[in-house]
Amino acid sequence: MSLALGCVADDYTGASDLANTLTKAGLRTIQTIGVPADDRALPDADAVVVALKSRSIPAEEAVTRSREAEGWLRARGAAHVMFKVCSTFDSTDAGNIGPVMDALREAAGEPIALVTPAFPETGRSVYQGNLFVGAVPLNESPLKDHPLNPMRDANLVRVLARQSAGPVGLVDTATVARGAEAVAARLDALAAEGKRAAIADAIFDSDLEVLGRAILTKRFSVGASGLGLGLARALVADGRGTPDAAGGALGEPVGGAAACLAGSCSQATLQQIAAAEALMPVLRLDTAALLGGADAVARVVGEVLAFAEERLAAGPVLIASSATPEAVRALQAEHGIDATGHAIEAALAAIAEGLVARGVRRLVVAGGETSGAVVDRLGLRAFLVGPEIAAGVPILRTAGRPEPMLLALKSGNFGGPDFFGRALDMMA
Repeated sequence: MSLALGCVADDYTGASDLANTLTKAGLRTIQTIGVPADDRALPDADAVVVALKSRSIPAEEAVTRSREAEGWLRARGAAHVMFKVCSTFDSTDAGNIGPVMDALREAAGEPIALVTPAFPETGRSVYQGNLFVGAVPLNESPLKDHPLNPMRDANLVRVLARQSAGPVGLVDTATVARGAEAVAARLDALAAEGKRAAIADAIFDSDLEVLGRAILTKRFSVGASGLGLGLARALVADGRGTPDAAGGALGEPVGGAAACLAGSCSQATLQQIAAAEALMPVLRLDTAALLGGADAVARVVGEVLAFAEERLAAGPVLIASSATPEAVRALQAEHGIDATGHAIEAALAAIAEGLVARGVRRLVVAGGETSGAVVDRLGLRAFLVGPEIAAGVPILRTAGRPEPMLLALKSGNFGGPDFFGRALDMMA
């Protein structure tokens, strides 16, 4: 396997988002869960996205996992490796974007890394180094109350500088408007000044294409799926793509029951759960009970699986632990942020395992941390990337599993109000 592009993603839903973007742009893409074993056979591909669960773990551990993934990709011919981060730059001042970026940039031998989380298609733009979510700065958006990584500063030059060991510069809108050569020259100038990273403005998709062309011959970059789009289009224009990359990726239809799990507390997911109540039975978990110890968790999981088993033959069900930000903060205040998150994720992962044991083969999961916990519990290691359900969310077909499954792994903020119904319709 000789890859046109290698990617290291810091969470599973973000990896799916990127794999979807690359596939649509014309690169045959495989998403792996973790670094594959050296003897693991994978289908031929133009790009591989290695999905890690490293966004909210200790920075040193995130660096170790990311360097292992980068080394695996380089060994398979990837001349350019992109570190995929969230389009809302989820990361505290302790990391993990800055530390991982520093380590992978050094491993690539590059003096400076271009960095942008912009993805205009999903409402993320960067102007003068400030990240906007729709029409408002990041720190005025609902992301200011993110339960794990509250984002209180929209200026990414400042945000990244607080995490990184090196100084951070800016490639502004005026420079991007002058084209790829101007961007490349600005990166060289910033590197000569001693900068080790540069936030790049991007307001339109055409800006992403400029950035992709500017860094195509570089060995490393950092961005959300928008930067992946720019790189993929540059690669395809260079003759290193595959026409109709998404065609046939899903193969034969997958039967069996269908179910949805929601662990995200984003406003978008809460609206999607409310809309799904008109389509399928919805069971909302008592999240406080999941923090009551092993016996309480076992009881809740058993009750949920009994609820599902009674209904799956008639159609899909939705199990939601999602709660309002206020309710989540109250639980975190009582039990701690990490304990709260881990307890809910572990319970949903156990529920997913029970659903699969009861014949579920089409599974929709909302929430990045929840998706990671579910995929790990089910032991899924690689996916082929199929059609797009909503911007940033493709249908995934398991690879290397005797009995195939279809999944959708959705970041909390992605998709319209009808997401769950639309995903199940497309999987059918």
